[in-house]
Amino acid sequence: MRLHRNLVFAVIDTLNAIFNENKYADKEIAKALKRDKRWGSRDRSFIAETTYDIVRWKRLYAEIADVKQPFSRPNLFRLFAVWATLRGIELPDWKQLEETPTRRIKGRFDELNQTRKYRESIPDWLDELGVEELGEEKWTKELAALNQQAPVVLRANTLKNNKKSLQQSLFEEHIETHTIKGYTDALELDERANVFSTQAFKNGLFEVQDASSQLVAEFLEVEPGMRVVDTCAGAGGKSLHLAALMENKGQIIALDIYENKLKELKRRAKRAKAHNIDTRTIDTTKVVKKLYGTADRVLIDAPCSGLGVLSRNPDAKWKLQPEFIDNIRKTQAEILDRYSKIVKENGKMVYATCSILPSENQKQVEAFLQREEGKDFRLLNQKIVLAHESGYDGFYMALLEKTKS
Repeated sequence: MRLHRNLVFAVIDTLNAIFNENKYADKEIAKALKRDKRWGSRDRSFIAETTYDIVRWKRLYAEIADVKQPFSRPNLFRLFAVWATLRGIELPDWKQLEETPTRRIKGRFDELNQTRKYRESIPDWLDELGVEELGEEKWTKELAALNQQAPVVLRANTLKNNKKSLQQSLFEEHIETHTIKGYTDALELDERANVFSTQAFKNGLFEVQDASSQLVAEFLEVEPGMRVVDTCAGAGGKSLHLAALMENKGQIIALDIYENKLKELKRRAKRAKAHNIDTRTIDTTKVVKKLYGTADRVLIDAPCSGLGVLSRNPDAKWKLQPEFIDNIRKTQAEILDRYSKIVKENGKMVYATCSILPSENQKQVEAFLQREEGKDFRLLNQKIVLAHESGYDGFYMALLEKTKS
């Protein structure tokens, strides 16, 4: 592989924004890709994948390069030189890459690879927390899986087509996919591609949604004609899935505290032809109170540490702090207590997270069932999805039924 100066410089600038200005990797990469209209798909893919790689392996590479944050520009080039050397890419004769100790890099890599926190490039506190919650063996396997690049998975929008016809539509646009056993409407891309530029996407034939995330709406056991409340709807990936499962019949009330996310949901719903979604911003406590005891089904896709989706958000490893985990557990308990009141008698609720920590998952549900707010509920089923077992995001979902009120 020949390295091009303008592409490498784009990577360095993006890393500077992520590491030194604490910006979000996905947003900075998206910005970088718009810098030069002449860049082809291979150029853009080099920038995105190289940046994500260096973000993912920051601790390991910084240790090898013997550099510390905040990274100066020469430091960032040293991280890049480590990345290139470990991939067997010949370094060009640029002044920024002079005196790269290629042999020392490989030797240091072999040495550090023996220790999990370096090998998997993770902060000490997070490594300790993972061991405490999952045990050595499971945490080691899970961490390795979460450091793999996430596959691109689509969900066929059954309001407009099915999995088979979507596969054909994409094939006609030179995108090859395969089905995934056990996932009703999922297609996985054989090779990464920009699916958002396809006609199939513009026509609302699919949404990009990880396979594990696609299990959540199905777990809620909705039926056409029901009244369903999606309490932490965000930009609405699961609301759209619920609308498809309900065949546009009945009502989905999509709630969120962020109005801009619900605006995005409206745009997506229009494209998907999902007509039964009513968005409501939680700007006062009345919005939720009005719904108490009215819903057949309630989805609580709770805010969480996001540790199950590290493969697609590797910068979360460096942004997360121990106090955030403590605070989010309190928030989860409060949300469960409050939003569970929306479920009517004999109705059902799903509590879900994209975390792999039992303290955010099954332990939250156990604690809820012991509290006054949970005394009328019983646990019907739960699913623990780990990345190293499924090959997709780490997720948790619990189905609860309100037996009386």
